[in-house]
Amino acid sequence: MAVAFTKEESFETASETLLPDRPISPHPNLVTEAGLKALESQLQQARAAYAVASTIEDINERRRQAAGPLRDLRYLAERIRTAQPIPAPASIDTVAFGSTVTFSRDDGRVQTYRIVGEDEADPKTGSISFVSPVGRLLMGKAVGDVASVGDQELEIVAIS
Repeated sequence: MAVAFTKEESFETASETLLPDRPISPHPNLVTEAGLKALESQLQQARAAYAVASTIEDINERRRQAAGPLRDLRYLAERIRTAQPIPAPASIDTVAFGSTVTFSRDDGRVQTYRIVGEDEADPKTGSISFVSPVGRLLMGKAVGDVASVGDQELEIVAIS
């Protein structure tokens, strides 16, 4: 029987199921307490997904199903290992990591965001990363301070 008709493992099949690592940010891995708990929860979910995938009998399908969880396991383990938990800010005098800041824009919009770590940032739910352009701009500012971003100015209205 020709090799073409056997079900041997091949380098091509294996390489199809190896996903590249998720990029790791060069910035310090600052996290809030809630952010660290979220990373740990995501790690548990990735472990569970990998365990389920590991029970699949067909080796090629097992590899395909395990590729995503395995990549997530590597990423999350590294992010937890390098996490630097930062306590909630002791003062609301200036914007700091963990602060919630409200600012107004030139066009009249008022926005409120919490400054958090990269992995927990989600602007749709009201949080931005401390290394995002707006996050970096707001850090260290006080109520009443004005900061320019592009052609707009942001005035800090409240810090909590």
